[in-house]
Amino acid sequence: MINSSQADQRPLAERTHSSKIVNWSPIYYGWVILAAGTFGLIMTSPGQTYVNSIFIDHFIRDLDISRSLVSTLYLIGTLAASLALPWVGRQVDQRGQRLIAVAISAAFGLACLYMGFVRNALMLLIGFILLRMLGQGSLSLVSTNIINQWWVRRRGPLLGLSGVAMALLGVGAFPNVVNWLIPHLGWRMTYGVLGAVLLLVMTPVAWLFFRNRPEEYGLLPDGLTAKNRPGDPVATAPSVAHTEENWTVHEAMRTPVFWVFLVGLASISMLGTGLQFHIVSIFADNGLTPAMAAASYVPIAVTSAALNLASGILVDRVRLRVMMAIALLLQALSLWMVAFLGTAALALAFGGLIGATSGLMRTVSTVAWAKYYGRRHLGSISGVTSTVLVAASALGPLPMGVARDWLGSYTTTLNMLAVIPLGLAVASLFVDRPAR
Repeated sequence: MINSSQADQRPLAERTHSSKIVNWSPIYYGWVILAAGTFGLIMTSPGQTYVNSIFIDHFIRDLDISRSLVSTLYLIGTLAASLALPWVGRQVDQRGQRLIAVAISAAFGLACLYMGFVRNALMLLIGFILLRMLGQGSLSLVSTNIINQWWVRRRGPLLGLSGVAMALLGVGAFPNVVNWLIPHLGWRMTYGVLGAVLLLVMTPVAWLFFRNRPEEYGLLPDGLTAKNRPGDPVATAPSVAHTEENWTVHEAMRTPVFWVFLVGLASISMLGTGLQFHIVSIFADNGLTPAMAAASYVPIAVTSAALNLASGILVDRVRLRVMMAIALLLQALSLWMVAFLGTAALALAFGGLIGATSGLMRTVSTVAWAKYYGRRHLGSISGVTSTVLVAASALGPLPMGVARDWLGSYTTTLNMLAVIPLGLAVASLFVDRPAR
């Protein structure tokens, strides 16, 4: 018999626990995990570019620094932040999502409070490192992973549903809320409000509702338990333990699809971040107001939600490589469209194009690694992929910011950058699911 002290030394996947909240749940606890994980994804917003972009012009004006310098600080901060993610992924595998989510949420809240005290470029750099590492990187990683742990057969549609909530309440709502708060409270106090929400709401949610893996509580993903009714199609499906193939991070990195998908997702992360980072300036160059820039996040949210949900439902019917190629083509179109944003209608259509790209990217990025490489080493694999995606997002704002400062326009640079996703779209059509 294994005593409690010995049990603590076993790998996370082999541990068993008792939880009152899991036992008392009248429904499969994976539904609670879906809601809590989705809320975690929404609460990454203060670290995401779609919220940071609303603050950029305030940094430039109040700290008396150039757009190129802010872009450079964002690049350095995001690159530095990405270096921590492989370690975070390993900690998730070893210690579980719950503990890591609580620590990340609390630290993220403190980072937002810190942003209210930024006075110079160095302090802004430190703030960017913290926001990008804890929000865009770590909290996104753990919130996505916990949903993947509790759902396998229904993973695509449910992650699509999660993406709808993220698009509407995160991408759609957060920029507009921030844009409303800043004139009323100032940008420093707005960061204080964001920090308070993370500390007083997100941190308790992670502690109360996050649970690591269903197997720890005598359950299986998708509600596969002995208590299911005979004849239930979910209950009678083959056990996940016998059908799921688990790859280590080193094995995954030796497959072509890993790199083609990762580079494709990285290009969307890089170019999409650049567009959103400078969206206020891009709109201003086309005679559009900051309010219109904030309003463009509504079609971004709507189309992102629609494509995320639709692609999530279709993920088991349409090959991921096709979704990847379509997302990359849409990214190229959004870069070319910047030169034609002369009216509000075109600006909103531009937002819709960005949202469609984001919705497809989210489905591919949240489903691919778990679907192709299993759940056992998902934290470590996600740590590596998140590092690349976060680092890529750092590279987008700088060339666009420098182009604007030096050339007075974004158009030429964006037309050249559009070649990248076009080439990767072609490459993605020639890879498929890995096989040993």
